[in-house]
Amino acid sequence: MWKKLRHDKRARNVMTTIAVVVSALLQTYVIQAFIKPAGLLSGGFTGIAILVDRVTSLYGFNISTSLGMIALNIPVAWACSKNISKRFTFFSLMQVFLTSAFLRIFNFSPIFDDRILNVIYGGVLYGFGIVLALRGNASSGGTDFIALYVSNKTGNSIWSQVFVGNVLLLCIFGKIFGWDYAGYSILFQFVGTKVISTFHHRYERVTLQITTAQGPMLANKYVEAFHHGISCVDAVGGYSKKKMYLLHTVVSSYEVADIVELLHEVDEHVIVNMFKTQQFYGNFYRAPME
Repeated sequence: MWKKLRHDKRARNVMTTIAVVVSALLQTYVIQAFIKPAGLLSGGFTGIAILVDRVTSLYGFNISTSLGMIALNIPVAWACSKNISKRFTFFSLMQVFLTSAFLRIFNFSPIFDDRILNVIYGGVLYGFGIVLALRGNASSGGTDFIALYVSNKTGNSIWSQVFVGNVLLLCIFGKIFGWDYAGYSILFQFVGTKVISTFHHRYERVTLQITTAQGPMLANKYVEAFHHGISCVDAVGGYSKKKMYLLHTVVSSYEVADIVELLHEVDEHVIVNMFKTQQFYGNFYRAPME
């Protein structure tokens, strides 16, 4: 039933919409109840919007965080939309607009007076908010648009450059508002990033080593369904002494469950060994985020 729902377009749209709404609400809650009361700064475009809000307030006028988020995200989304999924762009912008609207509608009160507690709990909840959007095949916008655009164009990740950008942002923040606030903001971003990396693995790759007696049939079904290359070599079972096939393929980690299900449909006695791929060189098909 779950598999059928995932392949039903209307059901996927409903699930993505729910994920985006909850993500936006959770992000709004963290900004109002943890980030602003503790004087913290998040990363990415949201962090830039918060910084602009605070800096402009020092000079007697105000560009709100909600307005800044929209102003920053729209041109980037438009520029990147030609090379990334239109559906992904639409729902990611929905998340940004909803967060912007919720920031004006709601007024959540702080829970803690202790800055460390704000850093820990706020970082965890902020990370979960982003994970919800990502698991729904959307995002919180900003650098996600740029990262996916570059990934689709070149096959390379730019998260190291994003990290450098966040460091520069925190340096500006620390210079203006104090280095202790910048230090706590680094811890906040570290906690949020750990949550994201723990629960979201779309960009990680793994190698599958498959032992089966149905090599050619399994390879054909696999290529037809997932469009990845796969090598198939003859082997002999050490215990059974029967002819076997040894298959190797590299896949995105989020595909593993569906691939293993397909393998068992073809051969219920298949053996699958999975291990992490540290580096991969060559062409790699990545399914579009639909």
